[in-house]
Amino acid sequence: MSRDDERRGEQAPDGSGAGPEQPEPHKPHESHEQPAPHEPHQGSEAPEQLALIRETVREHKKRQQPPKAKPRTWRGAELASGLPVARVLVDKGLVHLDRYFDYAVPAAMDEEAQPGVRVRVRFGAGEREGRREGGKLTNGFIVERRADSDFTGKLAPLAQVLSPEPVLGPGLLQLCRAVADRYAGSLADVVQLAVPPRRARAERKPSPKRRPRPKPPEPGGWGRYEQGEAFLAALAGKEAPRAVWTALPGRESWADELARALVATLASGRGALAVLPDGKAAARVDAALTALIGGDHHVVLTADAGPEVRYERWLAVNRGAVRAVVGTRAAMFAPVRNLGLVAIWDDGDGSHSDDHAPQPHAREVLLQRAVTEQAAFLLGAHGCTVEAAQLVESGFARPLVADRSVVRAVAPLVRTVGDRDEARDVAARSARLPSLAWNVARDGLERGPVLVQVPRRGYVPRLSCERCREPARCPHCAGPLEAAGEGAELRCGWCARGVPDWRCPECGGVRLRGRVFGARRTAEELGRAFPAVPVRTSGGDHVLDTVPDRPALIVSTPGAEPVPEAGPGYAAALLLDGWALLGRPDLRAGEEALRRWLGAASLVRPQGEGGSVVIVAEETLRPVQALVRWDPVGHARRELADRAELGFPPVSRMAAVTGPPEAVTALLASAELPEQAEVLGPVPLPVVERGQPRRPGDPPPGERWERALVRVPTGSGAALAASLKTALVSRLTRREGPAAHIRIDPPDIG
Repeated sequence: MSRDDERRGEQAPDGSGAGPEQPEPHKPHESHEQPAPHEPHQGSEAPEQLALIRETVREHKKRQQPPKAKPRTWRGAELASGLPVARVLVDKGLVHLDRYFDYAVPAAMDEEAQPGVRVRVRFGAGEREGRREGGKLTNGFIVERRADSDFTGKLAPLAQVLSPEPVLGPGLLQLCRAVADRYAGSLADVVQLAVPPRRARAERKPSPKRRPRPKPPEPGGWGRYEQGEAFLAALAGKEAPRAVWTALPGRESWADELARALVATLASGRGALAVLPDGKAAARVDAALTALIGGDHHVVLTADAGPEVRYERWLAVNRGAVRAVVGTRAAMFAPVRNLGLVAIWDDGDGSHSDDHAPQPHAREVLLQRAVTEQAAFLLGAHGCTVEAAQLVESGFARPLVADRSVVRAVAPLVRTVGDRDEARDVAARSARLPSLAWNVARDGLERGPVLVQVPRRGYVPRLSCERCREPARCPHCAGPLEAAGEGAELRCGWCARGVPDWRCPECGGVRLRGRVFGARRTAEELGRAFPAVPVRTSGGDHVLDTVPDRPALIVSTPGAEPVPEAGPGYAAALLLDGWALLGRPDLRAGEEALRRWLGAASLVRPQGEGGSVVIVAEETLRPVQALVRWDPVGHARRELADRAELGFPPVSRMAAVTGPPEAVTALLASAELPEQAEVLGPVPLPVVERGQPRRPGDPPPGERWERALVRVPTGSGAALAASLKTALVSRLTRREGPAAHIRIDPPDIG
């Protein structure tokens, strides 16, 4: 046999190297010594045969070893070798793209491209052809590094790592996913609310050093509540109590009590989070915390700080350098380490409901965090919402209330002026200020400032015909006519057109009367009634934080009441035009009116110090009686019982589906709703004229939309959200006509 034949015999037809002619490998000591006794002497050819045998052995060993993996490349660039796939949450808030997308990790980005960091990727073009190599540059977050991908096409690489700072940790990602599922929204939309925009200069700054835990605080004002001291002790003892707190009236007492709850949690070595409705309330808690333990243990997250400072503070929390956060609505997602307490103040305030998709409510997000992170929960307010009452009724939380004797000692005296009293009162008919209110204001001005709450801002925001009482509307767009001042020309509140020659289309009358009087008109009337007293207004774009503790009339819209700088509070308060708050076509009208009244009355001195409140509203109404007795909890319980009988939230869960009629009908027809789901409607929505102010969820100007309500029992809320979202994704994916809009737990269903 020739050597060529021998070599051909070494290679099997299948390339495995296991051919029939392959010689058996020799051991090294046998190949280098003399030949075996039975083998003939080969003479000069023996060294060549030994070399051939050695070469055959080496090739055999090479074939048995696994081949070295070639480095993966993309257009000449080497990819990461360990975990070459990055699963990315692309910053696209489209609900039908609510999933992760895989991208290849270049070797140059291997170290920085870690879970939680911000990246830029190519997204859009090429998806239909099974590749991701085109599209526009889009921001995103890496959520996971993987060894392989479920995507069958060729992965495009990450375009850029914007920052190595991990800002979307596993806990925050889990919270955002839960919120998106609850509200039938997309994860990218929730992450936009949770993670503030990047500021490179803030990332380069070092975070402050972590401060040692403070000592547990003294009970302070918590001693006035029946279970207040026990609640504070449980927080300091690393427990997780849950409470609905009805705060006693007082100028600053609630802020100090909330601050002590936060400090007690910090003393246990855990983190704390408090969400307030506005910057004024956050500033009060910030001042109270600073007075107790200094300003190094917490940060304030509000829009007033500016984007760079706010992001710098947020990074300090995310890095674990700061363990306590006080902030407004967006702070509900603050990534506090080892969270021990979540607190929300005045959950009935509309500021706690986000206007951006999917429109989550801070109360529900904090409830989710309390359950998931096993933290304590505290819901506090001067009033009590039906949602808070349901938390107590269901056993999820316990009430934190004061004894009735304590309430009477710190609350002001509340008196009413009803319709019958106004009819008999000459001063009320002529000056819109009943005699009782005038006398209370006069007596109060001898001791300090007097607060006057009016339901609307402006001068005369609502007018009607003097003869037939028909609302005065613009002849061009049917918007409401307004008077900007005494003797000023009438203007439309929607299109701003002037209407110099108005005539009533019903009766032909030309004289107008005011239906609702604003803060500026009220201030003008009070200035004439009390010419020697300064009059200041607060509301709209001009909100006062504080006022001096000296005689003055402070005219304010609800929620814009300033706090006296020093002293026990206002000497008196007048709550005018109560019918305007109670007459709103809303299921929450009574609850909201009582909340507004309690907020203003809580700034008034106690009855023992001469504090007095006069409310101009019918005394037989339930919210008015609750204010007179200072019993917000009883009012909330009765409201909850009424809603349970009618099947209204929060006893049930609801979803509002709005949009063009064909979109609403098609979505409801394709959705696999829970068995106990009840569809109410659809009904047409009012057409929004051009120039008319729009609220979230209102149709575009001139378009006709419908709204349907879907109601299910409380235990089926998750199934309802999932079914509606699945149906919406299917319609958007197939491009089956216009899209409908889904809102879970709409605040207004009246």
